[in-house]
Amino acid sequence: VFSAYLAGGDISLGSLVGFVTVFGIAVRNGILLISNYQHLLQRGEPFSQELIVKGSVERIAPILMTAGTTVLAIIPLVISGNLPGHEIEHPMAVVIVGGIISSTLLTLFVLPTVFWRFGRSPATTHPHLLESPPEGRTESLTPEPDSTVPAV
Repeated sequence: VFSAYLAGGDISLGSLVGFVTVFGIAVRNGILLISNYQHLLQRGEPFSQELIVKGSVERIAPILMTAGTTVLAIIPLVISGNLPGHEIEHPMAVVIVGGIISSTLLTLFVLPTVFWRFGRSPATTHPHLLESPPEGRTESLTPEPDSTVPAV
């Protein structure tokens, strides 16, 4: 939004397409990062700052490559300016470049912090959930494995 404001403040069809593009890339990068954290947890790594740093370092190259190639491909449209015939392309390019830069910074710096704060499983933050049910209750709080679903 800030880059659209800097480019003249017009929200046009091109800038809306840019917003959708940036949203898709940002969500993809965030999903890749979070799924890598979860993969490390499933491999038995303890939930720690080292896990988050390791997961972030492993995914920094794909995230930066996605951002870098997108910006490099679109930067000529930004540099050329709002020439006749580029009424749709220029605002889209400005929004995409500004959005990619800001979303990449957010993905690499804010998302790991948010995962550190909220990414713990209930079993690590509330171990009492895995204990036996209190007297008088017959159901367990831990899910029973479903015998009808084949193991993978």
